[in-house]
Amino acid sequence: MTEMSGQGWVVCLCAQWCNVCRGLRENFDALALALPGVRLAWVDVEDEETLMGDFDIETFPTVLMGSDTQLRFAGAVQPQAAVIARLATGLLGPDGLALDNEEAMAVLRRVIASRA
Repeated sequence: MTEMSGQGWVVCLCAQWCNVCRGLRENFDALALALPGVRLAWVDVEDEETLMGDFDIETFPTVLMGSDTQLRFAGAVQPQAAVIARLATGLLGPDGLALDNEEAMAVLRRVIASRA
């Protein structure tokens, strides 16, 4: 277990054409109330494809969680805001484990830099 430095982020990678993503969007934006101190970013992978690099998305929605120094989660999630909030609460806390996924970490860093 390693202490995460930097502000926690939850990044949802979606596409406008995806019905599941469109259904999640409003509830994702409302997560700000459930996750104080965590920044949220919605990334349409087609509109912001330069942020994606070589990262492959197998299914939508795909979520990245971490900071600019540490990746805590990278993967598909159930399209429910409550599920994302529970994951973020556990994974972004002091007991979360860092992941080793260079492509996902690179995307997370680019998203954070684009929203700064």
